Amino acid sequence: ITPCQANQPLILVDGFSYLYRAFYALPALTNAAGVPTGAIYGMVNMLHKLITDYQPKLMAVVCDSPGQTIRHHLYPEYKANRAAMPEALAQQIAPLYHIIAALGVTIISVPGIEADDIIATLATIAAQSGKNVLIASGDKDLAQLVNNQITLINTMTDEHLTVEAIYQKFAVYPEQISDYLALVGDKSDNIPGVPMVGRKTAAKLLQHYGSLANILAQSANINGKLGTAIRAATTQILLAKDLVTVKCDLSLPWHWSELQVKNYNYAALNDWAIKLNFKRWSSTLLAHYNSEIPAENYPYELITQQQQLDVWWQQTATTTYVAVNLLSDTSIAGSPQLLGIAMAGKSNIYLPIKQLAMTQQDLSAKLVVDMLPLCLSTTPLKVWHNMKGQLAILLAQQPPSSAANKLAGNFDIMLAAYVLDSSSVNYELTSLIAKYLPESLSVAQSMLKHSNKATDFLAPEALPQAAATMVNTAMLIKQLYTPISAAIAKDPGLHFIFTAIEMPLVPVLVAMEQHGVLIDVSNLQQQTAELSTRLHEIEQEAYQIAGQKFNLNSPQQIQQLFMALNMPLLRKTPKGKPSTADDVLQELALDYPLPALIIEHRSLSKLIFTYTQKLPQQINARTGRIHTSYNQTATVTGRLSSSEPNLQNIPIRTTLGKRIRQAFIAPPGYQIVTADYSQIELRLMAHIAQDKNLLLAFEQGLDIHQATAAEVLNIAITEVNNSQRRQAKAINFGLLYGMSAFGLARQLKITQQAAQQYIDCYFARYPQVRVYMDTARYNAHNDGYVTTLWGRRLYLPGIKSAKLSQQKTAERAAINAPLQGSAADIIKMAMIRLHQVLVPYDAVMIMQVHDELVFEVETSCVAAVKTVIAAAMCEVASLSVPLTVVIGSGANWDLAHSHAQ
Repeated sequence: ITPCQANQPLILVDGFSYLYRAFYALPALTNAAGVPTGAIYGMVNMLHKLITDYQPKLMAVVCDSPGQTIRHHLYPEYKANRAAMPEALAQQIAPLYHIIAALGVTIISVPGIEADDIIATLATIAAQSGKNVLIASGDKDLAQLVNNQITLINTMTDEHLTVEAIYQKFAVYPEQISDYLALVGDKSDNIPGVPMVGRKTAAKLLQHYGSLANILAQSANINGKLGTAIRAATTQILLAKDLVTVKCDLSLPWHWSELQVKNYNYAALNDWAIKLNFKRWSSTLLAHYNSEIPAENYPYELITQQQQLDVWWQQTATTTYVAVNLLSDTSIAGSPQLLGIAMAGKSNIYLPIKQLAMTQQDLSAKLVVDMLPLCLSTTPLKVWHNMKGQLAILLAQQPPSSAANKLAGNFDIMLAAYVLDSSSVNYELTSLIAKYLPESLSVAQSMLKHSNKATDFLAPEALPQAAATMVNTAMLIKQLYTPISAAIAKDPGLHFIFTAIEMPLVPVLVAMEQHGVLIDVSNLQQQTAELSTRLHEIEQEAYQIAGQKFNLNSPQQIQQLFMALNMPLLRKTPKGKPSTADDVLQELALDYPLPALIIEHRSLSKLIFTYTQKLPQQINARTGRIHTSYNQTATVTGRLSSSEPNLQNIPIRTTLGKRIRQAFIAPPGYQIVTADYSQIELRLMAHIAQDKNLLLAFEQGLDIHQATAAEVLNIAITEVNNSQRRQAKAINFGLLYGMSAFGLARQLKITQQAAQQYIDCYFARYPQVRVYMDTARYNAHNDGYVTTLWGRRLYLPGIKSAKLSQQKTAERAAINAPLQGSAADIIKMAMIRLHQVLVPYDAVMIMQVHDELVFEVETSCVAAVKTVIAAAMCEVASLSVPLTVVIGSGANWDLAHSHAQ
């Protein structure tokens, strides 16, 4: 290769060095088809950063070719200890080469020649031509090339190795690196070093003698075992020197013009982003591309007159389905305002409900009256994205109505996508388009690129933009319906989950959210005052023990304090500091008072800032209640979650948690009724595993933990003491989550051997439980997912990971997910049933927390309602063991719990 122009910078990337590091550094990412993508993602991000940061004119990614090189002929054992490339990495090489080409970067690979030698030759010629060179690699062999014009960079650690930095790192200069490596050897390449010569010794020898040649020439003067070892290894050292020295004078079939960096092929990159599900590329690699795609707006009619609306209404009657999209202002919590409605059917319309410029006719009242009948009708089918959120906006515009209880003919593409794959990161429109309409992604991103707040659309001049944006969105929702509905229809189980559970649950959740929960503000204020006093006491006690003031909420300050106090180092953080995680503090608290105080301080602070202080701030001024939001698409297992406030995390068994529940009250003339499924996941285990001993225990109504202890210990159930029951309980619930002997030993504070004996005895008495667990693991590995009793699929991407730890985590999830997912299905079906059967009563379901439902019931009908609730919850599913419900009532949530039976 000929010399290059001095004014052109050159970047050389050690391809496989970065590829392997990306593969092992990042999680086991896969696309929707389960194809590995993590190494591609890491490598391309690194290349994009290099291009963005340095704007090179010349650049190449240099890769090794398969087969042997000259070094194998010199030393047949060269790299003999290297394992074959993992299959999950090998699958990523071909796509990666295409993507690198789309980045405008040349890939160099020469049969029989190693990448290091190609890089060394190119860098040397370029430097001799007066050009600066950056070598992107984590390979220490290439440090021997560094000089005033050649720098080694590591973009993963942001490390720049100049001549001075090389000396700081290795205690030798770049020109001594090959001598240094010949002495210490290179395990990764299977090059043996000199016995007794490690990094420090090699550096000292080179600092003293200057070079390897001088060391060998004067080896007779090196005393002791070190001198003997060097003299005995002379032949080996010279061979190692040849092996580790990179070749700088190869004849390469390249011209510098072939290394010129070209413009990105955005269309190709966009295609790969879609195939690989790389959503973040839209804001990095593809940002310029997406910004230049012209927006394509769908045609629409602006409805400002009643007659226009009536005509479109008549056309809708013969339409199979229509997409609905609402523009709303949700800036005021609990009081969403409807600003506009877009609908896409045979034709598209937009109604500017609150548009300031529209003075011809106020359509607001008419729309609110007419929209709900549309939702109540079976035809046409209404297609939504996030129907629950949109329905809440509609219902907020009119007086309370039970009309939402009878919703029919609706399809939520967000919920359907969740049912199809609950492991997705999100279900936003762009994500769904990338997955189900990838060919439309670029146009869709362009049409949805406006990030205006809803209120920005109110100005008269913003009407065209508001209408176009909302209609475009409605059309995308409509287009997504076809592939998503077809995917749902293919699988009977998923079709049941969607049509019989998730969609019917929407109006139930809307009603719960709208009704809200009443809380006792004075009670919470009193708790805040008491907890704050205790926090101050804890701080003073902690200061006294520590001998200084410090921030109990600062992990960094606690780490420094633990080191100063010589606390036992139970676990380190990734940065090498003492861990202050809760489980570490719990263990330290057994012997030291300070960690116990920190634990208590954290617990009380969380209660104050999450509940006692915050709940009163979340009361809706209009209703005087708090209104949580239930999320149907947040968990992999199908469980509901709640936010603002999160009711799922209120402590259940602690005294302080019970006090917080005392603040959830019934209004005068009403009581709180709570109904909680008893040990539902254990009952599901018995049903699915069909283990005769487990089934018998539940059929006889035995205390399952006592029964387990009796079985495992081979004693009468009457002889089981509290300690034995506690251990059996840990086994029962631990095995639901795939707990190992190590985990059980840690929880029970017994030896791992004793824990393994407990588990072995358990499986001996309940053999079908082991069969169930083994089957769950097998299905997960074979299918990539497991299912609930009703067909909900629970995907486990980590089961295909090359990392054993991630596989084990996925296997534990495979055991628990069918149980937890089936429990989620059961309580959702119970909620739907109860929403119907409680209509004749003055009773409202107000909360769902884990396996518990909470109601607000008029006092005179509490007894009757409790009977109805218990029957509906127990009869909603037919299992091999009876479902049982613990039910109670009282003036507040805690009292209802204490009266439950």
